Amino acid sequence: MWQNPVKRALAAGQPQIGTWLSLGNVFAARLMARSGFHWLTVDLEHSPIGWDSAGQLFGAVADAGAVCLARVPRGDHDYIKRVLDAGAHGIVVPMINTVEEAKIAIAAAKYPPTGNRSVGGSMHALNFGTSAGDYYKHANDEILVVLQTESPEGVDNADAIYSLPGVDAIFVGPNDLAAQMRSPDGTEATPAEFEAMLARILAAGKKHGVPVGLHTQSIEQAKQRVEEGWRFLAVGSELKFMVTGAQEVVAGMGMQTAGDLARY
Repeated sequence: MWQNPVKRALAAGQPQIGTWLSLGNVFAARLMARSGFHWLTVDLEHSPIGWDSAGQLFGAVADAGAVCLARVPRGDHDYIKRVLDAGAHGIVVPMINTVEEAKIAIAAAKYPPTGNRSVGGSMHALNFGTSAGDYYKHANDEILVVLQTESPEGVDNADAIYSLPGVDAIFVGPNDLAAQMRSPDGTEATPAEFEAMLARILAAGKKHGVPVGLHTQSIEQAKQRVEEGWRFLAVGSELKFMVTGAQEVVAGMGMQTAGDLARY
């Protein structure tokens, strides 16, 4: 059975750099899977990608020899079971604020007796280059489980969450974390306050031997975070690469940009 190289590299303390797939386009996924990123995550939380399309994307990435992950909409059993049965090599679970939420997500990704994932399907085995029977025996060792810390509550519970067996990595969505840090009157956290929150996450990860990472938007940001000790880094997305490249051409030719696409 295929062994997950990203899971092993993270366990060895090696930085793993990936990006987001949010277009839902198989052709784009095939090209991105050959670009050299360590991993690619299909975003089912903040995109209109459906289940059938997600399964095709997982297969396109896996067939190229790359690691395909899925960010589920929510960390419950049904969502996690479906993406893993459709062939994802691992999961990214948003908004993990409590130990109980973390336990539910981890259990859903593991077959008994470790967890409560139900047995069935056949697409998963194809993406691991093996038979269904062999997959059932070894999937618990190869599925990558990444939990997202995206709120002050999640940071307050970091010690208890990060120490749980089965947590392979922690990932920060900086936009959600910053939004959750707003005061009751809507005042944004200062850059210093935000960096202090990130420092708490990084420290908790180091304390419990769990690699932590976050989403960045440039090579410079990613390199800086790696130097700080972050190990699971996303840089942009295929959508951002496309739009940014197009905008550079438009600007270089002295043309006017149609609409505001900066947020991508």
